[in-house]
Amino acid sequence: MQVTEVANEGLKRAYQVVVPASDIAAKRAERLDRLGRELRLPGFRPGKVPPKVVAARYGQAVTGEVLEESVNDATRQVVSDRGLRPALQPKIELVNFAEGADLEFKMELEVLPEVPMPDFAGIALERLKAEPTEEQVAKALDSIAQRNRRLEDIEEARPAARGEVLVCDFTGRLIGEDGTPGEPFPGGSATDMPIEVAGEGFIPGFTEQLEGMAPGETRTIRVTFPEGYGAAELAGKQAAFEVTAKALKRPVTPALDDELAKSLGFDDLEKLKGALREQLQKEYDSLSRLRIKRALLDALAERADFPVPEGMVEAEFAQIWQRVEADLKAGRLDEDDKGKDEETLKADYRRIAERRIRLGLLLSEIGRTNNISVTAEELGRAMRQEAARYPGQEQAVMEFFRRNPQAAENLRSPIFEEKVVDFMLELAQVTERTVSPEELSGGAAA
Repeated sequence: MQVTEVANEGLKRAYQVVVPASDIAAKRAERLDRLGRELRLPGFRPGKVPPKVVAARYGQAVTGEVLEESVNDATRQVVSDRGLRPALQPKIELVNFAEGADLEFKMELEVLPEVPMPDFAGIALERLKAEPTEEQVAKALDSIAQRNRRLEDIEEARPAARGEVLVCDFTGRLIGEDGTPGEPFPGGSATDMPIEVAGEGFIPGFTEQLEGMAPGETRTIRVTFPEGYGAAELAGKQAAFEVTAKALKRPVTPALDDELAKSLGFDDLEKLKGALREQLQKEYDSLSRLRIKRALLDALAERADFPVPEGMVEAEFAQIWQRVEADLKAGRLDEDDKGKDEETLKADYRRIAERRIRLGLLLSEIGRTNNISVTAEELGRAMRQEAARYPGQEQAVMEFFRRNPQAAENLRSPIFEEKVVDFMLELAQVTERTVSPEELSGGAAA
């Protein structure tokens, strides 16, 4: 095999590769001979099919297989002999593959860059700590009580007041250009729907118009769907709902006592409060972790100064831009992106893609050089946690992972990243500061 380097610029490499025709012919002949010994054709004894018959029937297919195998083998050899670390699958361009001639192809690829290790001890970080207050535990308790409200019939025949619940049937129709309602639209109808008067969870302005309705009354309510409404076909459009009130109820919030706790599976109210404190603490610890990890990655990004493969950046940008285009169509752009033209948005998100690739390569190299890896036990635990998200289907999910190793491998990357982050945090200068839960949450959301 003859290999000629034709390009070596930055991370890009290109090679002209020639595989002698004799090698191709030898592989083809060996493949046809083996096939002839295995074939069973009518009129011939097993293993005695004449070479000419085998070649006539299967020669073209075997030639194609041999050429593909030869290209793959030669590509792997070029990579191995030169110690290359491809960033992506090499691009192959066949130059000559005529029968009886040398196989010639051009091989182009980008290699992974040399990644310098940052000085971890020179990175100063602050870990924020927060603990749940009694006020927040009480707020969480109140939220639980609100979610466990029961509806009590109001026997008195009277109009509904704010905060009360009307059980309604309704049918929604979009309003046409002539100002009249059209045909009912999908998802716009319901029966026996409990709706809190002036409550949240419906189209803005809908529940407020229920105030003063009495059971047995029918009312037409007109609303305008928000511009950013989840269903794009309804966003910004006007609709009329014909609503019939059927019953009036009042929500009754249970008392915050041992009975409520027992109904939720706890021994008493104190055990419920303890569980809430533990849950809130986990949330705060998670926010704290998120903030220090973000600060660490920002510090690494400032110190990372090495080229990144263009192909990797383009692939990452394509995934990001696909989501951005979907948000553009649905009117869900972030506030920071609204008002920007497409060219500016693409430039911004290409920089984000480049940062992600650079940080990914840096984290990967830190893990590689420090022998950080994901154990089979850790991967198995992640698979079981993922399966637990689908109650009743755990075995099916685990079987899916066994049959699809790549799906299981997708769980490896986040575990690896967290282990590398832990490694760096051990070496960095980390100080702790106690803050209020509000400060912790506010900063994490920024």
